[in-house]
Amino acid sequence: MADVAMNVNGEAVRAELPDNTLLVDFLRETLGLTGTHVGCETSQCGACVVHLDGEAIKSCSVLAASVAGRAVTTIEGLADGDALHPMQAAFNAHHGLQCGFCTPGMIMAGVDMVRRYRASGEALDEAAIRHELEGNICRCTGYHNIVRAIDAAAKAM
Repeated sequence: MADVAMNVNGEAVRAELPDNTLLVDFLRETLGLTGTHVGCETSQCGACVVHLDGEAIKSCSVLAASVAGRAVTTIEGLADGDALHPMQAAFNAHHGLQCGFCTPGMIMAGVDMVRRYRASGEALDEAAIRHELEGNICRCTGYHNIVRAIDAAAKAM
């Protein structure tokens, strides 16, 4: 068992967990943050994307104990009270979702994508967005509205 303490969505949390507890399971089962989804459990689909110290990771491939002392942000931690994060608002406005299963991971990946492209000074165009989304699978759409939503959010952020 591991005594794991970290910051999740701005709050200090602590739990005693089996050493092999995945971060996604800790978030969902221990903390009740069910916005982070479990899809493939092999790091292929991106439904479990969260931010670790501000960078996107796939939480199904990370042990909770390995992120002790660090900051995790889930989809539940993006909004500022009742005000949606610009990426969340753009997904809503541009219909960047269908069933919603992949949406939290797509939004978290989109926020990270915008952050990284801004920091590098590279242009975030449609081709770049589509390339960046290769690690996130949506089984409902052709990604057109998801790409539009990320592009709109990038302009609003």
